[in-house]
Parts: sequence; structure tokens; C-alpha cells
Amino acid sequence: MKVSVDKDACIGCGVCASVCPDVFEIGDDGKAKVIAPETDLECAKEAAESCPVGAITVE
Repeated sequence: MKVSVDKDACIGCGVCASVCPDVFEIGDDGKAKVIAPETDLECAKEAAESCPVGAITVE
């Protein structure tokens, strides 16, 4: 799976990093960032579904 975050849409709530810390973290700008853009972890899909603003794409 390929994972990305739309920085313009991200509000930095941190739910993605809580749900899937091996794939996401909150960067210095207060927004989510992907630390493992290619992953097979199912938690990436869960993080995308949990994002309140739909800023995460998993393909």
C-alpha cells in the first residue's frame, strides 16, 4: 500500500499517529507526516478511516 497525507487538509489531531505509529508521526509543523510511505500494515487503513478531515490516502 502507498500512504500519503494531504498537508493542506491535515489539522494535526494526531489520531493517525495514535492508531498507526509505525507509519505516521506528527512533524515539527504540527501536521501528520508519513514515515513509512510503502507499508502492508492494516493500521494505515484504519488511520485513514479515523482521520476526521479525510487527509490520509491509502492506495
